[in-house]
Amino acid sequence: QVQLVELGGGLVQPGGSLRLSCAASGSIISINAMGWYRQAPGKQREFVATIVSGGRADYADSVKGRFTVSRDSGKNTVYLEMNVLKPEDTAVYFCHARLISSSSYYYTPTDYWGRGTQVTVSS
Repeated sequence: QVQLVELGGGLVQPGGSLRLSCAASGSIISINAMGWYRQAPGKQREFVATIVSGGRADYADSVKGRFTVSRDSGKNTVYLEMNVLKPEDTAVYFCHARLISSSSYYYTPTDYWGRGTQVTVSS
């Protein structure tokens, strides 16, 4: 059983900063990638950022230059440093991991999701 637990959401003023973290736990064998998606009210879930096992990071155009994704492989934890936050960044942020666990079918990477953490950017 694999779990992803997010921490760090909250209310922040425009221009402010927040840091999210997500820890993966359970019978994990290896993690291919970890990252973040978000879903604003009335909208579909969208990609925010991801970091693969080799350290390469990718970002949505809307957050490039403002958000930084990083990972502590030893702790199976991914972070999202969010700066210069805008009201349009308001959403529930979901942690995502693509990993192989002891229950993976023929060691095929499987996608896991956290329950989400609310980020609200408002004055």
